[in-house]
Amino acid sequence: MSTTLNVARYSALLSGVFYGIYHRRSLQKAYDQDKEHHAIHQREQLIAQAKDAWRHKQESAKGSDGVITNPEDPRFDLEKLIAKWEKDL
Repeated sequence: MSTTLNVARYSALLSGVFYGIYHRRSLQKAYDQDKEHHAIHQREQLIAQAKDAWRHKQESAKGSDGVITNPEDPRFDLEKLIAKWEKDL
């Protein structure tokens, strides 16, 4: 084989290797940024859930008579709520 052909082959090989390294780094950078964005979003979501839970706990602690007025709460008792309303009237 001629030296010109060998130089062209190895030049193409090396340029392909360097392009592969560059491309891999760019893909890894995009993946890392997406992963960081997801982690931040997840933390914000957990903080919002914790705030809602704390607010719900504080609201339920306000009613010192122990009647839960939130119908979505598993401890909700309709009979106790009606009895409280009758007592207040």
